[in-house]
Amino acid sequence: MSAARTIVVERFGGPEVMSLRTGEIPPPAPGEVQIRQTAIGFNLIDTYQRRGAYPLELPSRLGFEAAGRVEEVGPGVAGVSVGDRVAYMNAGLGAYADRRNVPAEKLVVLPDGVSDEAAASLLFKGMTAQYLLRKTHAVQPGDLLLVHAAAGGVGQILTRWATAIGASVVGTTGSPHKRDVALAAGCTSVIDTNDESWPKAFLEATGGRKARVVYDAVGKATLLKSLECAAPFGLVVCYGAASGPAPAVDPELLNRNGCLYLTRPSVFPHNADPATFRDNAADLFDAILREHVKVDVAARIPLDQVAEAHRAAEQRRVAGAIVIVP
Repeated sequence: MSAARTIVVERFGGPEVMSLRTGEIPPPAPGEVQIRQTAIGFNLIDTYQRRGAYPLELPSRLGFEAAGRVEEVGPGVAGVSVGDRVAYMNAGLGAYADRRNVPAEKLVVLPDGVSDEAAASLLFKGMTAQYLLRKTHAVQPGDLLLVHAAAGGVGQILTRWATAIGASVVGTTGSPHKRDVALAAGCTSVIDTNDESWPKAFLEATGGRKARVVYDAVGKATLLKSLECAAPFGLVVCYGAASGPAPAVDPELLNRNGCLYLTRPSVFPHNADPATFRDNAADLFDAILREHVKVDVAARIPLDQVAEAHRAAEQRRVAGAIVIVP
C-alpha cells in the first residue's frame, strides 16, 4: 500500500476545522488508477461545503479537481497508462490530498502545452465557462454580455474566452480594487455592485444597450437587479451563490422585464458522460493553447496550510486562482 496525506473535515465551521491526516491507501480497484497529485485546484464551493452551507456527510474530504501523474493502473483500465499526466474535476470529494485512487473514466489526459498547474486551476472553472459559452448560450460575435464577479476565477476565464469569440463584456466587481483585474481580462467597463444603482451605471456604460446574456455567480445580492440589465428575450444565467442563495423569482418579473429566460445550470450534469467530458475538455484545452484562456495564479499554498487558502478567498484577498501544492 501507498501512504497518502489527506485533508479531512469532521465538523462544519471555519478554516480551522480542516485537519491533515496521513494513512495508507490500497492499490487501485478495477477501473481505477492511483495518482500522485502535483497540483490541486481551489474553488469557492470548497468553503461552502466546509462551512456546511452545502451539507456533507461527516467526516468528509474536500476538493473537486487536481492534476498529477498516474502511478498505478487497476484491472480493466484502458486508455490511461502509468506515467500519463492526467487531471479530473468530478471524481468524488477528496482532491485535497497528495495521492488518491480515481475512476479512470473521470480522467482526461493532458496535452503537451497544458501544465499540471494550469489544468488543476482551470479545469473546474474552465469547464464552467465552457458550458456557459457553448451550451447555456452559444455566444456569438457582437453579443453584449454582463459578467458578474468578473475578477474572480470563472469571471476572468469567461471574460477572456467570450472576448476571443468576439463578444463585448461589461463586468462587475464587489471590490473596487479588483477593477483593474477585470479590465485586464477584457471587460470594456467595470461596474461596482456596492453602489445600489449599479444597473443604471451598467446602462450608462453601454449607451443604454442591455445584455444578451447576464452571467450571475453572485446570487442573492444581484439576481433581481440582473433582470433589469437583460435585453428583451434575453437570458439571465444564475450559476453560483457567492453572496448566498438566489431569491425566488416571480415568473411575472420575467415578463415585465422583457419576456426573459432564467436558468440555473451546473457544470457536473454538462459533463456527466465520460465521452462528453473529454470532448468539452478538449475544447477548453484548445482555448488554453490558443491563449484565449489562461490562468493567473495569485497564490500557491502548501497542502498543510490549506486553511490559509480558505481565509484568503473568504476575505477576498486574492484576485485570481489559488493552487494548493501537495
